[in-house]
Amino acid sequence: MAEEKKNNVPAKAEHTAVKKVDSSQKLGFFQRTKKWFREMKSELKKVVWPTPKQTANNTGVALVVMAASAVVIWGFDEIAQNVVQAVITLVG
Repeated sequence: MAEEKKNNVPAKAEHTAVKKVDSSQKLGFFQRTKKWFREMKSELKKVVWPTPKQTANNTGVALVVMAASAVVIWGFDEIAQNVVQAVITLVG
């Protein structure tokens, strides 16, 4: 049994470390800039752009939420202003 366990142990694989060289360090400024724009252009082609209808819908939702938030903040401000005015009249 002990011999079986010794045989079933996998041999250690030796790995040699490979230093990864960044190609952007070898390139000059203008080559790196050109490469960056090329990569950006290829990434932008992958983007799924919304339709005009979706854009209008999302804009409408954003405006409604913004208006509702403004009304809520205005309401809290009015309440706080009345509370401060009440405290001032009680003290003064």
